[in-house]
Amino acid sequence: MRVTAPVDPRDSSAAFYALVPAAGSGARMGGEKPKQYLPLAGRPLIWHGLRALCGVARISRVFVVLSPHDADWVAHDWSTFGTKLMPLFCGGATRADSVLNGLRATADQVRAEDWMLVHDAARPCLTSAQVDSLIDTVCRDSPGDGGILALPVADTLKRADEHAAIATIAATVPRSGLWQAQTPQMFRHGDLLRALASGKDAQAIEAITDEASAMEMLGFRPCLVKSDPGNLKVTYPSDQRLAEWILQQRGEMT
Repeated sequence: MRVTAPVDPRDSSAAFYALVPAAGSGARMGGEKPKQYLPLAGRPLIWHGLRALCGVARISRVFVVLSPHDADWVAHDWSTFGTKLMPLFCGGATRADSVLNGLRATADQVRAEDWMLVHDAARPCLTSAQVDSLIDTVCRDSPGDGGILALPVADTLKRADEHAAIATIAATVPRSGLWQAQTPQMFRHGDLLRALASGKDAQAIEAITDEASAMEMLGFRPCLVKSDPGNLKVTYPSDQRLAEWILQQRGEMT
């Protein structure tokens, strides 16, 4: 059964905030330093996404959810973002835990009806224009359900045979109607907090791979806002090189 906050979808007084979970270790990158602090175009990787979010005038504050034991944050200069950027040392064991902890930590500053845009720390090539597009589309077309940046699947998809000794094709999956989820993902603070808390209560928190999946469990139908491949997620070292090339082509090297 869908549970939603008593919010008038036509309400234009809701404020906008962003939350960036950054408590992970980035083990798949194969290094000792957490992925969000790896160097990219002369700055920590996370810096670039924060610049895009802080550059959106409508976003009142950008919260960064860090591990309680994070010792790297203070080693970098974040002064260019001023007071708009606020670290929260309350990260959890999973992404969903970190987002839920961040929502709870900001409940005294953010109203239930306000919008929260959750963005991956590992997506450094986000642009302020993409954020504006997400905000405009959701507020116009889906103020009750929220929405996410996403990209229609262009490649042919293959399902592997899980029982084979080597990776072999078990089936070709129709790509019609399939989208790749990106971030930010934008939902009402109160709705998202309830969705993630419900998942934790149901011991399904590890099955929640993004905010939209938690919202879907409660019956919400977030809209898909078309993005582009440049908003990639840095998962492997080759992604880091591609992200740096994208920033270089935009003239965003520092």
